[in-house]
Amino acid sequence: MNQANGFELQFDAAEIPALASRYEYTLEDAAFNSGERIRSGSCSRENLMVIFRWKTGGRGVSRLGKNSDVEIEDALRLAVKAQTERAAISVLTGLYGVDIPVASAVLTAIDPEKYTILDFRALEALGNPTSNRSVGFYLVYLKACRRLAASHGVTLRTLDRALWQWSAERSAVVVEQRRHGFSR
Repeated sequence: MNQANGFELQFDAAEIPALASRYEYTLEDAAFNSGERIRSGSCSRENLMVIFRWKTGGRGVSRLGKNSDVEIEDALRLAVKAQTERAAISVLTGLYGVDIPVASAVLTAIDPEKYTILDFRALEALGNPTSNRSVGFYLVYLKACRRLAASHGVTLRTLDRALWQWSAERSAVVVEQRRHGFSR
C-alpha cells in the first residue's frame, strides 16, 4: 500500500483509474460549472448553493440562508483571490453552515487542479477515519492527496473519485454481506 503522512491507500493503486471511471455522482457537472462561474467572478449565492447541494445532498442547505448575499459574495471572492490554501479554506468556513468538507468542495469546484474534497469516504479509503475537521487537518490531507496523486500519475479529481468509489463499493459489499447473514 502507498502511504503519505498517515494516509495509506486501502487498495492497490493500480485500481485508481478503474475505480474513478465507475464514479457517478449527481450534480457534479453542475457543481463544476458553478465553480467555473465563481472563478470567473460570479460569486453568487446560487453558484454556492449548487456546490453545497452537490456536497451535502441538500442536507443543511437552509443554514446558508443565515448569510447575506454580500457575505457570500465577499467570502467567495476572497477565497478565489487567496494567496494560500489556509486563507482560502478559512474564509469559506467563516460563512454560517460551511464547514471544512463543504469549503473543500467549493474550492475543488473552483480549482480542481489545486484542491480536493475532505470526505468520510476518502478518509476511509486512506485508512484515516478521523473526525478531525480542522483547517490544519485539511491542509495535511490536501498535501498527502497531492503526493499520492503525483506518485500515481493521476489528477486530484481522479484520485478523489477513486477514493470515494472504493468506499462506496466497499460499503455496498458490507451491506450485502450483512443482508445475507455474513458479518465482519
